[in-house]
Amino acid sequence: MSPILRTVNLTKRFPGVIANEDVNFDLVAGEIHCLFGENGAGKSTLSSCLFGFYQPEGGGLELRGEPVKFRSPRDAIHAGIGMVHQHFVLVPDFTVLENIVVGTHENGWKLNLDEARGRVEDLCREYDIDLDPNATVRNLAVGQQQWVEILKALYLGAEILILDEPSAVLTPEESIRLFRIINHMKELGLSIVLISHKMVEVMQSDRVTVLRKGKVVDTVRPGEVTPKELTRMMVGRDVELRVIRDRSAEGAAAPETVLVVDNVSYRDNRENLALDQISLTIGKGEILGLAGVSGNGQKELFEILSGILIPESGNVTLADERIEGLPSRQYMDRGVGLVPDDRFREGLIPEFDIQENMILGWQRHDDYTQGPFLNQKQIGTIAEGLIDEFQIKTPSATTPVNHLSGGNAQKVILAREFVHSNKLLLANQPTRGLDLGVIEYVYKQIIAKRDEGFAVLLASEELEDLLNLSDRIAVISGGRITGVVDPENTSIEEIGLLMAGERKEAAE
Repeated sequence: MSPILRTVNLTKRFPGVIANEDVNFDLVAGEIHCLFGENGAGKSTLSSCLFGFYQPEGGGLELRGEPVKFRSPRDAIHAGIGMVHQHFVLVPDFTVLENIVVGTHENGWKLNLDEARGRVEDLCREYDIDLDPNATVRNLAVGQQQWVEILKALYLGAEILILDEPSAVLTPEESIRLFRIINHMKELGLSIVLISHKMVEVMQSDRVTVLRKGKVVDTVRPGEVTPKELTRMMVGRDVELRVIRDRSAEGAAAPETVLVVDNVSYRDNRENLALDQISLTIGKGEILGLAGVSGNGQKELFEILSGILIPESGNVTLADERIEGLPSRQYMDRGVGLVPDDRFREGLIPEFDIQENMILGWQRHDDYTQGPFLNQKQIGTIAEGLIDEFQIKTPSATTPVNHLSGGNAQKVILAREFVHSNKLLLANQPTRGLDLGVIEYVYKQIIAKRDEGFAVLLASEELEDLLNLSDRIAVISGGRITGVVDPENTSIEEIGLLMAGERKEAAE
């Protein structure tokens, strides 16, 4: 079949970086074509060129066999191309309907909301999407906000849909449902450009184009290659995600206790009980995994353990010292490091450069000051060392972090928190949205911290992460701990039941 959309020798440059170099890519009608590559390989840049967000310096685009130049996303939308970004572009205080129709009305002065609501409801029925058009986006779960983004693209009449890491914020069950609907879209004639780092999703595509360092390595059909071969094409080497835990100390005395969480409860700003009598312990040199569907209290627990929130009741003890209620600055001074679940909103200041983000929160420390001023030379030297140590791909330490890929931005957070903490590491979804090569790197860094004697609390919606890394796994559901299990002797099915709310006596 002739392509509906293709690039011809497309090249896109940024200062000091060639993001796409002579890229030839094509999409045929009614297919799912996956862009697969490491963070920084050029996937999002290529999709942004397809959507008119960026304009290439070399080569060009063809749509339905004709050369085309998109000056902006508006041009791409008018041509029937829609894009769902990895980081949502929604107005939290607007309703679902308002977010979908905002900016779409061009004729006359009055928008017919009843007609728009009818179209949205028709789309929900056609694609089996359960969403209330009158619900306020702020009150929706992250997975439901994803559907709002997809519905907006469909409402605008997209025939080509670009999905940038669509399942990065979804639970395994939500991801399965998403791909069922994507396949239904394909059956109805839509063409899908899928960006994903998850092999199970990549292998569901009709074709896969592998990018490495901005260039096309090859375009293949999943049935003709193995996942291991695809990974080798992407990274340029074999990747090993299995972690061998040291069981040589089995039977020895329990490790020295670092953190004790005793009957901690917390109500959110709507007076809902987000945490209900949570009790946990973590020992020195131990990783405690935290499994649960998003929105079951993980975020609140991490924010209490880093001093951002104060519990309604219960105690938090770090190295035999009660710390609940202390300012977050005191938690940092006592050796607590936090890797938040949203790297750009909570872990970084996107407009600041790498070296500024690496000292964020520590800018008044003696290591970074010279009298009343920042010691820029010293900060730059330290940042350059961390860039090398954490293999951050960047032109320089003064590059703004919003110019980095998601994986490299995550490494900036890891570098800062690993350097400044010395007792407790709180890692909330540290591999969310990352490709296999970066996930392997994050695994090794977390294991290294455990081996240094850190106590680590690791939350992930990817059960493979927890089974690979954890010494024990606690399961949270509805703000309560439903069980604590040994990953060596527990099945994914058992953890799934605990995630659904079935309780088990937890041996701590």
